[in-house]
Amino acid sequence: MRFMMLLGLIFSPSISYANIQAKRVSQPIAVDIVEISDLSQLKLYLYDTQQQPYRDLQRLKQSLARKCNTMSFAMNAGMYHADLAPVGLYVENGVQKKALNRATRGFGNFLIQPNGVLAWNAKQAVILTTQKYASTNFNARYATQSGPMLVVDGKINSNFIPQSDSLKIRNGVGIKNGKLYFVISREGVSFYAFAQYFKQQLSINNALYLDGSVSSADIQVLNRHDSSLKPLGPIVAYTTASRCKQ
Repeated sequence: MRFMMLLGLIFSPSISYANIQAKRVSQPIAVDIVEISDLSQLKLYLYDTQQQPYRDLQRLKQSLARKCNTMSFAMNAGMYHADLAPVGLYVENGVQKKALNRATRGFGNFLIQPNGVLAWNAKQAVILTTQKYASTNFNARYATQSGPMLVVDGKINSNFIPQSDSLKIRNGVGIKNGKLYFVISREGVSFYAFAQYFKQQLSINNALYLDGSVSSADIQVLNRHDSSLKPLGPIVAYTTASRCKQ
């Protein structure tokens, strides 16, 4: 596996693990990419059994391990308030815990228009602007609202400035041919450069920004195990059942 990892850093092939594909690339920007085709094992997490936020990817991983589940991928999944509650729509295991936020004016990245929703069930995933999602009857088992949209119908968000010098570690998600592509940068990038990667390198027509600065990921096959300096709100994770040690 270590030999494969080194090859991944140089030639950037996709590496398979636990039904996911992962790749590390360095050009034109340095990013890690996780491709999810099996939606049945992809879930959102926020509170533990004591109704306390997980706050950290590694704490979630440890909690899942105690329940005989292996976490092969996780990433922060949408914006949240100081108390770690979601800013917008949040659906977990079929239960809506926060309603769709239809506000269009205000301060912060979430309200840069258009913002949007990532939603999925065992058979299908969608990434839509908030306005379009509100007009659908999608049967979401999981959903998280964030913003802004990075790419909408094949076009980079017109609010982004190509020459911007605001560089941050950023993460987002795009959809193509029914598959989800979670992307996180390994160095500071602008909104425009990040969106451009989805559009040009991944040929993705709809992509949603998840967050910046706090962006964190745990990708087992790439040996990436981030621990955020700030507590996290919603977390998306791909897990599989494992045999508990006796």
